Amino acid sequence: MKDLIILVTTLMLTISAPFLSAKEYTVGQKNKEFTEKSLSIKVGDSVKFENQDPFFHNVFSLSELKTFDLGSFKKGKSKTVTFDKAGKIDVECAIHPNMRLSIEIK
Repeated sequence: MKDLIILVTTLMLTISAPFLSAKEYTVGQKNKEFTEKSLSIKVGDSVKFENQDPFFHNVFSLSELKTFDLGSFKKGKSKTVTFDKAGKIDVECAIHPNMRLSIEIK
């Protein structure tokens, strides 16, 4: 029984380790652009999208790896996405089609 408890505990720590050291990155939306063109993060990290423009933005991704739509949000508001799989995704703004961001998750 003791060996089973040790095994389960070790397994849980191994699975949760990336999330224990996770970082949060901030990407602004300013002048109808993302403040970053590309970003490299690790599995378990989060990206906070912060609207710094005086009008609404709608951040989304249709990438198979991570599909999301944060909806429209105004200046001073932010929304966060956590990335749980390795790969590459493209992020856009539904309101301003020239806004593009590439995120590589390692």
